[in-house]
Amino acid sequence: MALKQVSSNKCFEGFQKVFEHDSAELKCKMKFGIYLPPKAETGKCPVLYWLSGLTCTEQNFITKAAFQQAAAEHGLIVVAPDTSPRGCNIEGEDESWDFGTGAGFYVDATEEPWKTNYRMYSYIKDELPKLINANFPTDPERMSIFGHSMGGHGALILALKNPGKYKSVSAFAPICNPIQCQWGKKALGGYLGPDASKWEAYDATQLVKSYSGSRLDILIDQGKDDQFLSAGQLLPDNFIAACTERKVPVVFRLQQGYDHSYFFIASFINDHIKHHAKYLNA
Repeated sequence: MALKQVSSNKCFEGFQKVFEHDSAELKCKMKFGIYLPPKAETGKCPVLYWLSGLTCTEQNFITKAAFQQAAAEHGLIVVAPDTSPRGCNIEGEDESWDFGTGAGFYVDATEEPWKTNYRMYSYIKDELPKLINANFPTDPERMSIFGHSMGGHGALILALKNPGKYKSVSAFAPICNPIQCQWGKKALGGYLGPDASKWEAYDATQLVKSYSGSRLDILIDQGKDDQFLSAGQLLPDNFIAACTERKVPVVFRLQQGYDHSYFFIASFINDHIKHHAKYLNA
């Protein structure tokens, strides 16, 4: 699969790059950001995948999160894909900000007209890692995942549905129980159809109730002044309760005064990089 380099910027002795490729899974052109630490010039590095939230592209994280210095220090390759297929000419894909373009929700759609292109779950799980491992100096055995909001939901479900695939998982303000919130009901109903029992396969709170895989240490940061927390879109308490019941280790930190923005992410990103480095460099 051919990669086309879109941009390259030297950053903390490594390089922040953006590439474009034709996705077989999504049947459209896709972009992803990739940070290559200085260590990547001399050897194989572990890979940390970042999943962004609603309305984001690959640009938001690489320009706003200020993660590159910590990634350089810990020798981590960090990959930040887009959040949905683009330009598929599906009727209605640009009508709202929380469904369609920029809102793939990291599921494999089963409903028309979405099911041909909106396969972000399989893209993140299979196609993208294969592409990254084939083209960059990665250690395929050392891979972790994290994300924000819709992407936090994506990171949690990917880790819970694929025990052992990821060494660690973390999230900023994740949508923890999408079958119970408006964002989730709209997206899952649209992509997966009206049968709500099918939605549970993409709900972290439901998935953790039956999780029996290898030990997974989960780190979650949540801003206390997050407008979407108070609006009932994120529902972390439901997830924490399910984790406690199943004895799945989770560190949940409620951060006083922080909102849902990238200022919040940038404030705690180093902790998350450290969390992952502990497992990826073990």
